[in-house]
Amino acid sequence: MERGKKYLFKPEGSSKPERPDLWLLGSASALVVFGVLILASVSSSFSLERTGTAFYYLNHQLLFGLLPGLLLGFIAYRIPLERIRKGSLLFLLFTIVLLIMVFLPVIGEEVKGAYRWIFVGSFSFQPSELLKLSSILYLAAFLAARREKEKTGPTFLPFVAVMGVMSLLLILQPDVSTLGIIALVGLLLYFLSGTPLWHFLLMLGGGIAALLVLVRLAPYRLSRLTTFLDPELDPLGKGYQIKQALIGIGSGGLTGVGLGLSFQKFGVLPEPISDSIFAVFAEETGFLGALFLILLFLLFAWRSFVVAGRLNDIFLKLTALGITLWITLQALINMGAMTGIFPLTGIPLPFISYGGSALLVELLGLGILLNISRRA
Repeated sequence: MERGKKYLFKPEGSSKPERPDLWLLGSASALVVFGVLILASVSSSFSLERTGTAFYYLNHQLLFGLLPGLLLGFIAYRIPLERIRKGSLLFLLFTIVLLIMVFLPVIGEEVKGAYRWIFVGSFSFQPSELLKLSSILYLAAFLAARREKEKTGPTFLPFVAVMGVMSLLLILQPDVSTLGIIALVGLLLYFLSGTPLWHFLLMLGGGIAALLVLVRLAPYRLSRLTTFLDPELDPLGKGYQIKQALIGIGSGGLTGVGLGLSFQKFGVLPEPISDSIFAVFAEETGFLGALFLILLFLLFAWRSFVVAGRLNDIFLKLTALGITLWITLQALINMGAMTGIFPLTGIPLPFISYGGSALLVELLGLGILLNISRRA
């Protein structure tokens, strides 16, 4: 090493620069590329019908999701991990400020009965997507501090307080689907950090009770649950999307009807480029295409868990587990909803569904995960 020159995370006894886990990098890159190709195939006719051009949604995804996401992901890959840990609280506070801004006039605007977006000119952003990542980083730093320094201070009440603030802001929007992902990942991180089991069970029970109350208070949430239990109760209303999704998936057969040839995306299946994109893709590529996509997510999850298992630093371990759980659980819930395993939630399919805010934050999280893999 040259005098005066410092290397961060240099392996002992090695002069070679560290590199990320190649299997993780390969599976994540395949998901990103696959996502662009799937959106290009699925969105062309939908875009032509809505905007008069076949590539509007694809171009928007590239310009406002993929390109800035790759830039921020590369920065996150290069930035020292200690800085990420020290800045986790500021990152969370910044996200909370953005969540409050969605309720401000001019900047925030009601879309389909919800306040979830910040609008600045032609630019729009959904802060709740950023909260998925910032909450993971902060909770990992908070729980790691309790473990490393063996603090005797309370863990349960501060954790509940932080989760309560985030939950309140998401309920007010409302965005209960995102809240479910954040709460589930947060609880799993709390459990994995080695805290008492009764803490986890108490919060899990409280979370389920709160969810039942939210479902009871909003008729549309209750109808989603009843429709999930029996889609035939309202086949042309609340049960329409799941019935059409299953028809599309079944129509794909083994090899699919062909790329770009889906019938369901022509105004039949609601949200074909976002929530329902997996059903359209399964129709076009069949069982084999859907299986390949599922295997990519499983490979991503497996390598991420392998990376987390090799880490000794509790903050890095919890962060890697949190990002992995966020991506894989969201993918599982989305694909499960399209196949009737779970109720419809409106959760997008990571790296695949249309949405610049979601893709940008997912690539940012991926950059942090690949950065962490260099330590494994």
